[in-house]
Amino acid sequence: MKATLALILLICSTAAAQKFDFGSQKPSSGHVKVSPETRYTDDLGFGFEQGALVRLSGDSITSDQPPFYFSVKVPAEGNYKVTVTLGDPESASVTTVKAELRRLMLERVRTKAGQFETRTFIVNTRTPRIPDGQEVRLKEREKTSEAWEWDNKLTLEFTDTHPAIRAIEVEKVEHMTTLYIAGDSTSTDQPLEPFNSWGQMLTRFFKPEIAVANHGESGESLKGFLGERRLAKVMSLIQPGDYLFIQMGHNDQKEKGEGVGAFTTYKADLKRFIAEARQHGATPVVITPVNRMSFAEGTGTIVSSLGDYPEAVRQTAKEEKVALIDLNAMSKPFYEALGPAEAHVAFAGNDKTHHSNYGSYELAKCIVEGIKENRLPIAKSLVDLPKFDPARPDPFDKFDVPAEPKGPAVKPYGN
Repeated sequence: MKATLALILLICSTAAAQKFDFGSQKPSSGHVKVSPETRYTDDLGFGFEQGALVRLSGDSITSDQPPFYFSVKVPAEGNYKVTVTLGDPESASVTTVKAELRRLMLERVRTKAGQFETRTFIVNTRTPRIPDGQEVRLKEREKTSEAWEWDNKLTLEFTDTHPAIRAIEVEKVEHMTTLYIAGDSTSTDQPLEPFNSWGQMLTRFFKPEIAVANHGESGESLKGFLGERRLAKVMSLIQPGDYLFIQMGHNDQKEKGEGVGAFTTYKADLKRFIAEARQHGATPVVITPVNRMSFAEGTGTIVSSLGDYPEAVRQTAKEEKVALIDLNAMSKPFYEALGPAEAHVAFAGNDKTHHSNYGSYELAKCIVEGIKENRLPIAKSLVDLPKFDPARPDPFDKFDVPAEPKGPAVKPYGN
């Protein structure tokens, strides 16, 4: 028993790919067998998270009560190529895969009984540590419900009507172009239903050639992002050829004090983000803050509640000659197309700021269009999709990305 455990630990501690076989058959060469009873511990270094209700189905593992989560301890923060083999030898399967905090990786992969599909995607992991000996100043929620975003393991979520997995491989990838997000609650990886954001949906629209590292956090402003060492953390990781997407404004708008404002302190801080990205050889991209659900009374017209902040971003883009994605402008026709009676489907419950799975998915498509319109080199790594017009959004009744069971109704910081 000790010899077997030592072999498993050796496999998991090397820089080579970690390979796992699920099911009842003998594992393939170089793979570690995983049974439904295998639970994750830090010593073991892999396994299903506590509470997983999984069972064998031939040479696969499935669940009648998804989602279920499988974690792998990783040797260092960074980007990992994950290859999954999906399918059930005994019945048809439908599997959606998310990673870490509900980042959408694969959407509704369907297989017939006995058919298997192998797919690959990229997952970014991180820790709070900064090489200078400091750490990101995490909020309390980041240490509890958002802890998977900052730990030493890579966590995969398998969900949908009948998710089934046969094998997983996890391999560290060096020198991959990475898109970093510096943002607030409208772009961060939201941990619990009914909240979601465009940042955690964006992963679904890239081929496994680009990593998305979402460093956004609820309640953040440009000033807070600096003070909590979040920008310092990103700059410790960012490499020449990478991207920094910056979307703030919702919380900056609430800051008070002499001289504080959209065209003063906000623009100055935004230019600092741009300058630091450029100093590291990365490409900055500025994004106007997404509209709130703020219809003019008695009309179907959205009136911006963000004051001068969207215009300050537009001005900065011109002055600094950086790419601009005008999400504020694109979200307006999106909400108006739904209308005052139906726009709530794009938002989380009664919230008028934070989005639902559907709303964030459509806004991620707006970001994709912005990447294309700016002719950014990463556009070639987007999956092939028809041009998206926010004034003609996807019908809500056709949207079928599965939601997780709802968690406690705690609104994100900065609401």
